[in-house]
Amino acid sequence: MAGGLFLFGLLVVSPPLAGLSADAQKMVAVTFLMAVLWIGEAIPIPATALIPLVLYPLLGILPSKDVAPHYANHLVFLFMGGFMIALAMERWNLHKRIALVIIRAIGGSPSRIVLGFMVATAFLSMWISNTATTMMMLPVGMAVVQQIAVQTRANNGDAVDPAVVEKQFGLVLMLGLAYAASIGGVGTLIGTPPNIVFAGFYKNSFPEEPDITFTGWMGYALPVVIVFLPLVWLYLCRFATGVSLFQFQVEDGTQSVIDREMESLGPMSRAEKFVGVVFVTTAFLWIFRKPIAVGGLSIPGWSEAFPWSFYLHDATVAILMGLVLMIVPIGYPGGMMLGERREFFALDWKTVQEGVPWGILLLFGGGFALAAGFRETGLDLWIGERIAAGNGMLSLWGLVLVLCLGITFLTEFTSNTATATMILPVIAGAAVAMPYHPLLLLIPVTLSASFAFMMPVATPPNAIVFGSGWVTIPKMARVGFFLNLLGAGLVTVWMVWVVRGWIG
Repeated sequence: MAGGLFLFGLLVVSPPLAGLSADAQKMVAVTFLMAVLWIGEAIPIPATALIPLVLYPLLGILPSKDVAPHYANHLVFLFMGGFMIALAMERWNLHKRIALVIIRAIGGSPSRIVLGFMVATAFLSMWISNTATTMMMLPVGMAVVQQIAVQTRANNGDAVDPAVVEKQFGLVLMLGLAYAASIGGVGTLIGTPPNIVFAGFYKNSFPEEPDITFTGWMGYALPVVIVFLPLVWLYLCRFATGVSLFQFQVEDGTQSVIDREMESLGPMSRAEKFVGVVFVTTAFLWIFRKPIAVGGLSIPGWSEAFPWSFYLHDATVAILMGLVLMIVPIGYPGGMMLGERREFFALDWKTVQEGVPWGILLLFGGGFALAAGFRETGLDLWIGERIAAGNGMLSLWGLVLVLCLGITFLTEFTSNTATATMILPVIAGAAVAMPYHPLLLLIPVTLSASFAFMMPVATPPNAIVFGSGWVTIPKMARVGFFLNLLGAGLVTVWMVWVVRGWIG
């Protein structure tokens, strides 16, 4: 922290760099201070995000009245509303039922069980916190590993050592849970915080461009999820441990753990059904808010029914459905049993207070304020001009690949949200001075911030499965290193080969 404060003071009092205004030099000082505090976590990450509210007015960068609105950006409320729906799903165990249904449908052999867990985890992580998803799936996964370890045989019918199966299968399944949670999270705007950070930066930095909608982001990111997830599954099952899981088969008792878990849930309660309806309705309203072009066919968006459709955003839907969960009674007047008490609503404010990550919401605001400072002082253009000056050394393929690899390995040691918040303003500034559409640089950076697979500290899912006892740091690092490279390569090919043709 002392080093950050020293560097901040030095930059503030030093003469501006060539071509840089005095205000832009101050913005550089603020950026370096926030970067040092975010990386070192000398103070809580959300507290660092509040620094623009103090330093922008003191340094004459922006007045308080222009800084504060960034902390109430509509994308902040999109994430908040999505989290409210996720909390309701967790409260009534709908997320667990969805996961178990998917696992039971896909599972069978050890390799297919891993696939079932990964598909279920990735799907849930698109809608609820990847941390909560991994925590929920971990005990089920550990129970399945211990159950089938004693029922596994080689494909030729020979018996195998249960301890060997448990060790190898446990490692693969735990890594599969962590990686699927991270991969699935990029599929929707609310799946992981860097996606929301990106959408806000893009709107602020390129106001003349169309907004990144919920459906629009899925069009860019969901194909990456669909391709990357089976590739990770195949690599884990065949190469990760040196023992291929495809050579094993399981006797008839495989599904007993899943069946017991399903039985423990009992039949769907009225509250669970209600939350399910709200969840499906929310997804439908997000996806079909704006017109969708499918070939020569155009599907009209429901928002066009309102003359003021411009006022309606994905955040409108998120907060509306979050409120529905708190104002529509379930089982009135008796309510529904939840533990030892009766509940009259699917969601209450106490649950929201305790469950919503308010610090992340502040971090979003700080990121949006940081982008505004770059734009207001001209720092984004100054950085962009200098990056563009050296752009001739790399083709678009090389530039995107270098960005993906750099962000991926940086995120191994820093928060992915903090990484995206620090880097996106710089890349946005560079994109202005380059002959490429800014999305060709910003989307790869955003995706790569979630594709760090080597270290337990890189993401909460990695840390959670590390605690299972089947995963060691050397094993995670060895497996994750290859997947880091694979992810960077996949994102590069997707953006340059396919998406470039979409957006020009």
